[in-house]
Amino acid sequence: MLNDAKKICFHAIDSCLPEGGVARALEDLQIDKEVYLLAVGKAAFNMALEASRHVLIKEGIVISKYGHISGSIKNVECFEAGHPIPDRNGLKASEEAIRMCEDLKSDDIVLFLLSGGASALFESPLIPLERLQDLSTKMLKKGLNIFEINAVRKKLSRVKGGRFGDLCKPAKVYSIILSDVLSDRLDTIGSGPTVRDETGTEETLKILESHDIDLCEDIRKIILSSAPGKADNCENIVIGSVRMLCRKAIKEAERLGYKAVLIDDHIDMEARDAGQFLFEKIQKYRGSGEDVALIMGGETIVHVKGKGLGGRNQELVFSQMKNIAGMNDVLIMSVGSDGTDGPTDAAGGYVDGSSYEKLKKAGGNFEALLADNDSYHGLKMIDSLIFTGPTGTNVNDISIALIKRS
Repeated sequence: MLNDAKKICFHAIDSCLPEGGVARALEDLQIDKEVYLLAVGKAAFNMALEASRHVLIKEGIVISKYGHISGSIKNVECFEAGHPIPDRNGLKASEEAIRMCEDLKSDDIVLFLLSGGASALFESPLIPLERLQDLSTKMLKKGLNIFEINAVRKKLSRVKGGRFGDLCKPAKVYSIILSDVLSDRLDTIGSGPTVRDETGTEETLKILESHDIDLCEDIRKIILSSAPGKADNCENIVIGSVRMLCRKAIKEAERLGYKAVLIDDHIDMEARDAGQFLFEKIQKYRGSGEDVALIMGGETIVHVKGKGLGGRNQELVFSQMKNIAGMNDVLIMSVGSDGTDGPTDAAGGYVDGSSYEKLKKAGGNFEALLADNDSYHGLKMIDSLIFTGPTGTNVNDISIALIKRS
């Protein structure tokens, strides 16, 4: 089952690599002049490299996560920066992007390539970096979802919420987007640098209050006085999403002989709850007498209470280790499509019916590890982590459960 699970996950991820989508979008746009190129996000380098095969680049900048730049592109300067917490390298790279785009003319074209991770990587904050880092860390630890986090980020930035689009005026901006946001809400993907912000200021403050995150008075005033950019010079084109990821997984599962069932393609809940939800579906389909592949996509969250190491995909599968103990016909796997799960070097992990006993024999305490949010070390003890390295794409996470009856 492990080989089948890997085939399904990796085929789906490979099918969502951005090169094809970028090529199709540029073929439709038929840009026949030099462009200023800005690519931001975990898939930025691959997207920019593909774009360079279809358009002439007058000047370009790529900003991606550390370890995600794998070469060079003519007329393009590449930067690596911090994610998920913004750092000084990201700010420096963003200032270079602003310099490139702030004095353009009406007949200039900006090609903006956007992928997941851009919210942290592309930033020119209205508050000191150290305070932004502190607020970002608090939001992540409190378990705010991507809509909530980016609602706050947009209010505290010179380039988010449509403001980058305005900065490029009077030039035309074509934004090609690889979505890592459920429902593909454009003003949330990368915090919407080329899309008008649809979240109100009072709504943003209520988000922070609902999660017991205190704000100093000057940050509160900045949020209340925030005005979104118009970005009416921007055309936004989505080329990939988690829905595509799930569709490709279903096709591969069917090719391998499974009855493929899409459970949900917009999971947005606590990782442990998502794991429990998947386990309940396992119980339902386990009695069918068929080989079944349950497919689930989205992005869960973790309210961190312990001091361990892990990511949302690792916690999802680890949390179900005891539930499926002894079920030799069941395997659960969950992987981040970008190849990175939380602050770890793993893409995700898996468990099967033998994992719980293996952990005990290795000296691991399931309850203690789970309580400490230490899924990484728990899975590492039984060699159940999945490592892919940077994949070149980012369209949320894919979770699968295989029931192999034959």
